[in-house]
Parts: sequence; structure tokens; C-alpha cells
Amino acid sequence: MKPLKRPARRTLLVVHVAASAGWLGLTLGLLALALTAVGTESAPMIEAACRSMKVFTDWLVIPVGLLTLLSGLLLSLGTKWGLARHRWVYTKSWLTLITLTASIFALRPGVNDAADTVAAGTPLADPLDLVMGPVVSFTAYVFMTVISVLKPWGLTRRGRRFRLSATSRKALDERSLRPTA
Repeated sequence: MKPLKRPARRTLLVVHVAASAGWLGLTLGLLALALTAVGTESAPMIEAACRSMKVFTDWLVIPVGLLTLLSGLLLSLGTKWGLARHRWVYTKSWLTLITLTASIFALRPGVNDAADTVAAGTPLADPLDLVMGPVVSFTAYVFMTVISVLKPWGLTRRGRRFRLSATSRKALDERSLRPTA
């Protein structure tokens, strides 16, 4: 993919950061609602918390997660970082895909089941199940934020090969510019 021009790169970066922060915020909201549902004895409060979690997971978490994944992939492919050149980008991409998949296939169905159970007047079988999804997601998102800021671990094997080939191309270009006698 061609490198993104500066305005496009900056716009995409803003979209990615905003979507990522939104995903993290939604997870904190889910965690607060789950803790409310687990920590109260009030049936109406438990039902309200579970219904609110259902709205978050049905309407917000998946689209914001998809936007985060898509903007991150476009940024990695359109900038010097590359998708598989740096270990932190590679790790963050896989973690984003894993957490999005877990949100679709584990978090959302779990929240929907809890909301249906509580709406039917039945108490939650294991209330901590409601808390674990947001805790795991929150931990993963904070970890991804940390590696985005610190950029640890260096180049992947592919990144080292790419850098080596770019250096050799540059050396060949410099030699061709030298005047000959």
C-alpha cells in the first residue's frame, strides 16, 4: 500500500485514537454496570444495569471495536510502522482482533443472556461471569495503550529484512550518484 499523505494519516490517526478511547470507555461503563448488578440486592437496579449493558454491547461495542480494528489496519499499512514490521504493532493488531472476536462471541451473548435472565425474574446464576468480560477487555485495552505509547520490542524478522533491503537500496542509489572519472 502506498504511504498515506499527511492529512489522511492525521485524520486516520485521530479516528483511531478516538475509537480506541471510546472502546476503552465503553468497557469501563460495562464494568461499572456489571459491578452495580453484582453488588446490589435491588432487583430493579440489577435489571436496569443488565439492560444498560445489553444496549452497550448490542449497539456500541461491536461498531466501535470494528472501527478501531479497521483504522488501525489502515494506519499500519499506510505508514512506516507496517503491519508486521514491528512487534508492538503486530501484537496490538492480534490483540484487537482477539478482543473484538471475544466481544462478539462471548461478551455480547453473555450480557444478552444475563439481561434475559434478570428480565424473567430469575437471579443471575454466576454474577461474576458478568464482571469477567469487562475486566479482561479493560486489561487488554490498557495493555494495548501502553504498548502504543512505549513501542517496545523492536522489529520483527520481516521488519529486519525490510530495513536491510531498504538500506542496501539506499547504498546502491548513493553509489550511482557518484561522479565517475
